[in-house]
Amino acid sequence: MKQVDIEIAVKKRYPESVALVVCQNEKGIVDVTPIGWFMLCNSKPKCWAISLAKKHYSHKVISETNEFCLCLPSFKQKDDILYCGSVSGWNTDKLKNCNFKTIPSQKVKPPILKDCIACFECQVIDKLPAPDHTIFIGKILAAYISDQREKVYNLGERNLIKWELKNEKRSGKPSTV
Repeated sequence: MKQVDIEIAVKKRYPESVALVVCQNEKGIVDVTPIGWFMLCNSKPKCWAISLAKKHYSHKVISETNEFCLCLPSFKQKDDILYCGSVSGWNTDKLKNCNFKTIPSQKVKPPILKDCIACFECQVIDKLPAPDHTIFIGKILAAYISDQREKVYNLGERNLIKWELKNEKRSGKPSTV
């Protein structure tokens, strides 16, 4: 091992999975934000942890509404992922300028996104401050899957690749075929 600049070492985390955070403000405007900093963080109840920069519009909306949807996008959505990651929700209605199709959620106000591999409706149950981010802990209230199989990974520098999931039975468990 040799010591290097922190930023050089941090780049070794790639490829990283991509998720879309969907939130909705009190006026009903939906925002979609691609993130790489997310993980499952609890077993009972199942929870997602997402890390959002405090300066981002989605941070403000989730701080006010205490709910979000986390969607695992399919590779066919890559152009819309890149678009939503390149404009700000502070001054852009992202859904008007991309091809994401929404489906009403059952437990929270923000919609889920059609054609994602999986989507999760989440209620914020805790927040952990970091210097320039907040980690939101979202209890999963409902979950959905689709027939999409090409998952999106980020290689860094807006370079997205696909990874095809193996055949799965309806239960979502890996097949033994």
